[in-house]
Amino acid sequence: MEPRPPSVILVEPQLAENIGACARVMANFGLSDLRLVRPRDGWPQERAWASASGASWPLDEARVFDRLEDALADLQLVYATTARAREINLPVFTPREAAGELARAAASGLSVGLLFGGERAGLESDDVARAHAVVTVPVDPRFRSLNLAQAVALNAYEWRMTMADRPPEAFEPEQPPATHEAVEGFLGQLEGELHASGFLHPPEKTPSMLRNLRAVFLRAGLSDQEVRTLRGVVTALSKGRGKVLEKLAAKKAAKD
Repeated sequence: MEPRPPSVILVEPQLAENIGACARVMANFGLSDLRLVRPRDGWPQERAWASASGASWPLDEARVFDRLEDALADLQLVYATTARAREINLPVFTPREAAGELARAAASGLSVGLLFGGERAGLESDDVARAHAVVTVPVDPRFRSLNLAQAVALNAYEWRMTMADRPPEAFEPEQPPATHEAVEGFLGQLEGELHASGFLHPPEKTPSMLRNLRAVFLRAGLSDQEVRTLRGVVTALSKGRGKVLEKLAAKKAAKD
């Protein structure tokens, strides 16, 4: 049984024709799960089917999401495609390297995905921060711009080649990685407690601090058990802080 191919997630795609072209190359290389996050002109769009040239099945089953975190919720390994350097410290792969990593993960039963930005500006830093690694196409530095469908095609082709060359060697983690939804739940809890503790200061640095923390935990490839353990740690620390604050308040009241 072949591994399940990567899901393709398009964030804020603008043109129906480009969505259709992405579906066409997905079909060329055996990918079918298309997820759209806030398509600019809504969905469905007839021009997408016309541009797909008969590759209708990724479009017929495409799912639309208002939030990127919902589009990624069931995935366990997600790579973000971007041509620009980011301040987020994530592993960086070429499409060929990324395809090998994704293929090994998928062969072990994990749900994997490739994340693509819109035509105008690509992925935002906050989008990239939700991925476990970055995929960068080694294009000529004099002209880095790639059409959205070209970017999907390059990555889909490399995925297909992992299937054509030889069956991928599955890696078998001791415990399967947690879903994106589980990790997001932990990160949301952690962020809330960091706000409550006053750690996130000064305010203007909060977004970059949170992105860097997110990168740390996504690089770790946490399992479900590890996420549960970390959530328990955060809960215990928050309760401990609450008891300290209660004691301080009691001492102050006694003095008054």
